[in-house]
Amino acid sequence: MHAKIQWRDNVHFSATADSGHEVLIDGPPDAGGSNKGSRPMELMLMGVGGCTSFDVVNILRKGRQKVTNCVTHVTASRAEDIPQVFETINIHFEVEGENLDPGKVERAIDLTAHKYCSASIMLQRAGVDITHTFEIVPV
Repeated sequence: MHAKIQWRDNVHFSATADSGHEVLIDGPPDAGGSNKGSRPMELMLMGVGGCTSFDVVNILRKGRQKVTNCVTHVTASRAEDIPQVFETINIHFEVEGENLDPGKVERAIDLTAHKYCSASIMLQRAGVDITHTFEIVPV
């Protein structure tokens, strides 16, 4: 796996990984940014959310659950002192579908949290307290 980060101006960068998709990164205005892209720590949260969402939907579909939508909200708190690392993260899944089995949803979340989502498992090993919640939204 490889990523290339290209400086554009001030604290604005573009990032491209093996898939070829470009992501824009920028700092806040008080650090010289112009709000031309996401902040690096926001991208980390999005990465964790994307990784775990992928797993949950994939596991549920393989379990023959009729998932029609999945919205994942990732909320974090950071340390006040530098480095302002994540201290806590809550990952909340809103899983929509037809006759979804709550036990299977809970199992899918447990599997992503402890076995499959390398992004969240890596952060947990670094000491971030990660919790998971969910709700089922009927079609």
